[in-house]
Amino acid sequence: MDATALKVWLDHVNNCPWPYALLLSLGALTFARFTFKTLVVFFQTFILSGTHLKKFGAKKGAWAVVTGASDGIGREFAIQLGSAGFNVLLIARNAKMLNDVAVEIATKTKSTVETKIYLIDFAQSDNFKYDGLKALLQTLDVGVLVNNVGKSHTMPTYFAETVEQENADIVAINVNATIRVTHAVLPGMIQRKRGLVLNLGSFAGLVPSPMLATYSGTKAFLETFTSAIAEEVRSDGIVVQYLNTYFVVSKMSKIRRTSALIPSPTSYVRTCLSKIGFSCGAAFTGRPGTVTAFWSHALLDYAMHVVGWKTRLIAYTHSLHKDIRRRALKKRERDAKKE
Repeated sequence: MDATALKVWLDHVNNCPWPYALLLSLGALTFARFTFKTLVVFFQTFILSGTHLKKFGAKKGAWAVVTGASDGIGREFAIQLGSAGFNVLLIARNAKMLNDVAVEIATKTKSTVETKIYLIDFAQSDNFKYDGLKALLQTLDVGVLVNNVGKSHTMPTYFAETVEQENADIVAINVNATIRVTHAVLPGMIQRKRGLVLNLGSFAGLVPSPMLATYSGTKAFLETFTSAIAEEVRSDGIVVQYLNTYFVVSKMSKIRRTSALIPSPTSYVRTCLSKIGFSCGAAFTGRPGTVTAFWSHALLDYAMHVVGWKTRLIAYTHSLHKDIRRRALKKRERDAKKE
């Protein structure tokens, strides 16, 4: 800027001080707000430790209840909660796999914690099984509930072409099971004035996911459900959180290799249990009760909200799922030829 232009600009500022002062103040406030939010996300994600599990009864005889505990993330939650000093109730439909988890917990804890197994297929609306589970839960001092059980689509498919039974199973497992198990556990937690409820979520609930419409909708439900319940029981000393999750190595994701964005179940669960009570990447995004705990997921979540462009993200997801479906169908054709 030359001297003449600078003089013109200064004269303009002197003649109109209030508009420039207002704009400068707004700019400074916006920058300060952004800096503060970024620092909170950074410290929660990388520096600070969340609420200790002892607050919820670890090593004091309390129980951790884990649904979908036979494999993947659920199995890891069960093992790590057992190692933290909780007795563990393992819930799923596969007896052999649950027994294997129980043996591993006993080995790692030198049998200092107790395990129980309850068999139920959450895809079935079996009131007898649910009543049995409710009766069992009422006899236990439940300190932690992990609603991990979940189901996605076999492959990305347009909603109009999705098999009705698949839609029904996804809703039964992702929504109905979470509602019924949580409803069975919460009264005891309220009475004891302590508890932790973790509902496993997905970025598919954050960004509407074409070709996974039913699954995406159920995860969005869980996020809203979690926020509502969290406020209801906050004064009772109960923490309820939705674990917003990008990809993790698991059978559901069909991913076998880890990367910076795709942790192993062990790393993912360890991080989640170390960030209880925080929001990490979900901080200041209008989603109370949501935590995006794993560091790369947290950065991605925060960046998505800073940049915006949700419509473009939906379009990108649509394109990605079309490609995944194309490759899945080709693989199915190759497998069919081998047979």
